[in-house]
Amino acid sequence: MPSGTSLYKQLDRSMPLAPLAIVALPSAQDLGEKISSYISAFRRETADGNESLAYHEDYCRDSYLADVLLERFPSGEGRAVLQESLRGKDVFLLVDVMNWTVTYRINSYENHMSPDDHYQDLKRVISAIQGKARRLTVIMPFLYEGRQHHRSGRESLDAALMLKELMDLGVDNFITFDAHDPRIASVAPLGNFDNFVSPYQFLEALLNTVDDLQVDKDHVVVISPDEGALDRTVYFANVIGADTGMFYKRRDYSRIVNGKNPIVAHEFLGTNLAGKDAIIIDDMISSGGSMLDTSRQLKEHMHAGRVFICTTFGLFTDGLEAFDKAYEEGWFDKVVCTNLTYLPQELLDRPYFAVADMSKYVATIIDYFNHDASISNMKVATDKIHALLTEYNRREKKALQDSGFIEED
Repeated sequence: MPSGTSLYKQLDRSMPLAPLAIVALPSAQDLGEKISSYISAFRRETADGNESLAYHEDYCRDSYLADVLLERFPSGEGRAVLQESLRGKDVFLLVDVMNWTVTYRINSYENHMSPDDHYQDLKRVISAIQGKARRLTVIMPFLYEGRQHHRSGRESLDAALMLKELMDLGVDNFITFDAHDPRIASVAPLGNFDNFVSPYQFLEALLNTVDDLQVDKDHVVVISPDEGALDRTVYFANVIGADTGMFYKRRDYSRIVNGKNPIVAHEFLGTNLAGKDAIIIDDMISSGGSMLDTSRQLKEHMHAGRVFICTTFGLFTDGLEAFDKAYEEGWFDKVVCTNLTYLPQELLDRPYFAVADMSKYVATIIDYFNHDASISNMKVATDKIHALLTEYNRREKKALQDSGFIEED
């Protein structure tokens, strides 16, 4: 991502729409603090020695996090209370609906918050602001009920209802990441819906944590674990100059297990993988069973060299035991997930896990929005990925020359 100085050259020193305020709900407090810290660094770097910039007086702050209190009564009912005025400010509300570690007391029991609870708290904060803000933007990295993006039977359309409800409550912009189906934006065609992806951060994490990774057509194949992930996989493969392979799931539609039709088998379509590194790209790991079966087939049946799993959201709803066992069996070599949703410490401590840190990227997105600047160049990461690979290859070549494995040019 660009530094603060280069960022504001791109913004052409435009005046912010309004003073910035970030409301990080308890579910996203850690991420919110990192984002605020990056924005503070960006702006101080730009403002130092440049007093001529005509920004408002609180443009440079140590923290942009607004103080909002979310309370719970013993009955489980809740309320949001603003501890400071947000009148006239450009407010960004950050929520992680998948953070199950946030709890509250109800009738003497400790209750873990569900996505429904987090969504309700989000609406409470919006209600507390009461239209006083200059603009409201919701940043919901994991789209609430995003897997219910279309109706395939007598079922609810929760994601569509959520998006329409937020727009009706006065939300101006809605930002999410790697939506299961971005066409959900059609629910509110007059609202501003932005869906960002993270291929750059995936590649950066792999290059920083994997030794001797050669990213080219001869050494890497990018794998889609199902039909739904094919678009993001094809893009990533084309940008890094690699081939693509795809699994499709054969399901038993005669029965339902745990709310879905069970997978009978994974069938593969693609090139020869023997000896090549495989990078699996997907939007999430839920329980992980399907992803582990894909990894096993890549290793055992297609004789892939190394297998790297890259997903935007690592939920691990059934715990880490299956992944620990699969790692010991050699089914995969690395798991990379973003920090857009809660990551438990036990996962961070695993030798096979790496974080694709998105906090600087989200901070840059917020800054662009606050300046009403174009975000088109931020949505397409092609140039940044090419620059990252060029720098990586230069460093690798220099290391080989220094060690005497190859001669200097």
